[in-house]
Amino acid sequence: MFSKACEYGIKASTYIALQSLQDKRVSLKEIAEEINSPVAFTAKILHQLAKNNILDSVKGPAGGFQIEKENVEKLKLSHVVFAIDGDSIYSGCGLGLEKCNEQQPCPLHDKFVIIRNELKQMLEETSLLDLTSGLDLGITFLKR
Repeated sequence: MFSKACEYGIKASTYIALQSLQDKRVSLKEIAEEINSPVAFTAKILHQLAKNNILDSVKGPAGGFQIEKENVEKLKLSHVVFAIDGDSIYSGCGLGLEKCNEQQPCPLHDKFVIIRNELKQMLEETSLLDLTSGLDLGITFLKR
């Protein structure tokens, strides 16, 4: 459902949020290592997230990436997904047809509309803070 960039963006945002809650900035290299992503690809994703005000990039020797503590709860997964993949996830066809709609539906159309709506609700209701709690307790993971 998500592009590879979006998957990495969600993982990176979650990791940065967890570190930010502990008043830590994290480097590009550390983020890439923690989410098991190539450094150059991670840099492009983080740039896109910073450009969309999801996270802050601080330059210099003590620099790195962070998310303001008050924003960790405010930022929803929908913000991250939109910053990287746009809103196509809410309108795309389950079979990848270019023109799929109520008038000319694909065989999955009616069932896929339900799934898309539930996905949209989950993305809009889930904050980065929600995702950090499992990581903090060691019951969820960003890489295997």
